[in-house]
Amino acid sequence: MGKPTTETFDLKTYLAEGKAKVEAALDRALPVVYPERIYEAMRYSLLAGGKRLRPILCLSSCQAVGGSEAIALPTACAVEMIHTMSLIHDDLPAMDDDDYRRGKLTNHKVYGDDVAILAGDGLLAYAFEFIAVETKDVPADRLIRVVARLGRAVGAAGLVGGQVVDLESEGKPDIPLETLHFIHNHKTAALLEASVVCGAILAGADEDAIARLSRYAGNIGLAFQIIDDILDITSSSEVLGKTAGKDLKAQKATYPSLWGLEESKRQARQLTDEAVAQLAPFGDRAVPLAAIAEFIVSRDR
Repeated sequence: MGKPTTETFDLKTYLAEGKAKVEAALDRALPVVYPERIYEAMRYSLLAGGKRLRPILCLSSCQAVGGSEAIALPTACAVEMIHTMSLIHDDLPAMDDDDYRRGKLTNHKVYGDDVAILAGDGLLAYAFEFIAVETKDVPADRLIRVVARLGRAVGAAGLVGGQVVDLESEGKPDIPLETLHFIHNHKTAALLEASVVCGAILAGADEDAIARLSRYAGNIGLAFQIIDDILDITSSSEVLGKTAGKDLKAQKATYPSLWGLEESKRQARQLTDEAVAQLAPFGDRAVPLAAIAEFIVSRDR
């Protein structure tokens, strides 16, 4: 049997198995205790499904540089807790005011704005606690780097900063490309990049490997957003599991609105090719990361 390639690698099974591991770990991580309402609200969004790409990328990156899945699983779960927080808050009436997420009513539609805000806050705080308490057999200096990297990715230098510029840009479809890049490099790509880089840090990767994986993740993060923008135009709410066409309705600048659909697809393809090229030194162990990059650029939801 030959060595695996992105063409022969069974990504569907790999993603399904990774998703099952992550979701089982998330379920165990967050039991319902008193006060039940807040834990139920946290679990409602955390266990609502989704692709679980960020935690799977964290696990895959750790293994690509010779680490084990076990040492990365707590951080992978934490990444999904942080991502879920961002979705809960993003859907609030004061932000995007969305009714559906992952095919279900959004958190605030079920639990109210007040509990939804607190559920997001609870998940964000618990994510860092979970890394510190649950990660085993990893030197403390690596854990500190992981916590710092995730903190930066989610704060004003990352996700929060991107969201602020996104809100300021609403109703201004003529914003420049540099501003659009800033929004999505911070709002979308920052946490995805941190997921990949943190997996490598936990495994003790050297600085060259971390830099390569950072470039890989930054590229697929931007490609992911470009495809998201394309799907908002070309897909339906039923397929996406969230409201389609909302970018156009909100007069948001998107990559298709600046580049058109065909150029947007070309740019996403180029970013993906450049991302995969960064993986060459890791050999066979990086086949899952390469396959995930191809999946991102070809997905339909």
